[in-house]
Amino acid sequence: MSYSPLKLRAGAAALAQIRRDGFAPEAFSVMAGASGGPKWLVLSQLDRVLAPWILEDRVAPLFLLGSSIGAWRFACLAQSDPLAAIDRFEEAYIGQRYDTKPSPREVTARSREILDVMLGDSGVREILGSPVVRFNVMTARSRLATASDARPVLLAGLAMSALANAANRKWLGWFYVRSLFSDPRDEPPFAGMSGLPLERVALTADNLDKAILATGSIPLVLEGVREIEGAAPGTYRDGGIIDYHFDEELSGGRGLVFYPHFYGHIVPGWFDKGLKNRRGRASLDRTVLIHPSSEFVARLPHAKIPDRKDFETMSNDDRIRCWQRVVAECERLAETFAEWSERGQLEAVVEPL
Repeated sequence: MSYSPLKLRAGAAALAQIRRDGFAPEAFSVMAGASGGPKWLVLSQLDRVLAPWILEDRVAPLFLLGSSIGAWRFACLAQSDPLAAIDRFEEAYIGQRYDTKPSPREVTARSREILDVMLGDSGVREILGSPVVRFNVMTARSRLATASDARPVLLAGLAMSALANAANRKWLGWFYVRSLFSDPRDEPPFAGMSGLPLERVALTADNLDKAILATGSIPLVLEGVREIEGAAPGTYRDGGIIDYHFDEELSGGRGLVFYPHFYGHIVPGWFDKGLKNRRGRASLDRTVLIHPSSEFVARLPHAKIPDRKDFETMSNDDRIRCWQRVVAECERLAETFAEWSERGQLEAVVEPL
């Protein structure tokens, strides 16, 4: 089999439907976006092709569900000009500079600046008024010690969270509540997510920016977000703490889930990254996963997808150059998908998960 930079893989029910009805944008009711910080840069070129493919001429709503950087990506896709929003976000994100190890306050302030650039003057209004996009942001409302930003207290809370999660993932509910900020115009198919407590908050012009900031607020890296309009009192943090890659059935039986991802596997929560027995698959029956192939990743600078450690191991200039090279080389992913689509090959290239 010849080398391909991109993999397109489908769960059993999704594959059966594609074989029967073809591979078409309207088959998808949900699009999922994972946590992963700088990893999103391998998808920025692909997002530029996927946005018009799945949104142009669309009539039925498309529910976007993102945690952490996935929500930031989707805040671009939900705007009236997704490509311009991705351009603004990518430039501001890559251009971050820190002369010394930054404090959570400094990173939070910089993140607010990036968010303002990405949303522009009209982004909030466009997201909430999109005729077809229904934007959803998953955050984690912290409980007990995890609600504090005092470093020793928060560290203790995170340690207790990790131990509870290792014993039983459901025990994370002692420390965090899934808090889903969602477009109030339609109930999302994933409103009934199980296993852990979930509360819903209506997205409004007064809280959308804070919800996006909160879902990217990595503990110890950024400050938690408090006093979010319309939400329960508390400290809101990175949605990836609970839903790192969304190991859930997200379609509600209403269409398929399209999942542009960094990897070919699913890790349920942030504390599961080091637990090799926590690799979700049962939830992907109605999901189509699209991701870079391992051969493609091996050809990237440093033979890896960008990650937060790059801030520590590279100078500002070296990191910026490296990330710019990654983005340029990932044009190949976008070109591959566009080629498959234009030639009517999507159905032929999809593989079983």
